Amino acid sequence: MFQGSIVALVTPFKAGKIDERSFGDLIEWQIKEGTDAILPCGCTGESATLSMEEHQRLVALAVEVVAGRRPVIAGAGSNNTAEALQLTRHAKNAGANAVLIITPYYNKPTPAGLLLHYSTIAEAVDIPIILYNVPSRTGVSLLPETVAELSRRPNIVAIKEASGSLDQVSSIKNLCGITVLSGDDSLTLPIMAVGGAGVISVAANVIPKGVAGLTHAFLSGDPEKAKKLHYQHYPLFRAIFYETNPIPVKTVLAWMGKIAPEWRLPLCAMTKENEARLRKVVEKAGLI
Repeated sequence: MFQGSIVALVTPFKAGKIDERSFGDLIEWQIKEGTDAILPCGCTGESATLSMEEHQRLVALAVEVVAGRRPVIAGAGSNNTAEALQLTRHAKNAGANAVLIITPYYNKPTPAGLLLHYSTIAEAVDIPIILYNVPSRTGVSLLPETVAELSRRPNIVAIKEASGSLDQVSSIKNLCGITVLSGDDSLTLPIMAVGGAGVISVAANVIPKGVAGLTHAFLSGDPEKAKKLHYQHYPLFRAIFYETNPIPVKTVLAWMGKIAPEWRLPLCAMTKENEARLRKVVEKAGLI
């Protein structure tokens, strides 16, 4: 379940509301293109702007549309342990196969607090949990030692590592056997080279076949093919972070005709300068 290409799916909006039809169409396209698992309501899904009702609806809808053809990993993070627990319970009841739980943001818990946060949820809900370490968004980082301690809980099974540090990944793998998934598309291949199992991908929103091909090539023992795909897609991996994710990737999806170009405040459309830079990369990649 926790290997290969897992898409961190965007949330399409239209006139301020969730565009459920486009959301379903995106899932169908991902499955057709070879994506290994679907992840709604993560950072790329603008989860911080979703109401509790919208969040729960999207998870249930993803489970309904996927209909068992792929695992569904529900974003269930919050800076409030009680709320993260509520989202995790809902994900299990809705039929999700696992949850992704980000480190609590803004309140900057200590390692002891992080240990209690994740342990509380893991002990209360019997569902596989993927830790999510992204200090650039949260202001706090999971220490490798904390990850190793958490990995002793039987249902804490993986970590999405988006610290940007190969040393962090190597330290984690040196301390425990937890599954490591890249949280940065441009580092997927390097992370897999030091023991990672795949990626929770932003780029898979627009090049699902490309990201799946890269991870599958490496996992099947063809690192040269994986390296070729890495360099082929590397300019796009970088370009979709010209501005805060998911602003650029939703811009590309809108150019591709798959969603409306809409975000929820405080996110907004790209600057014209960055949009022009992005368009050059996207056109060269043959996406539009």
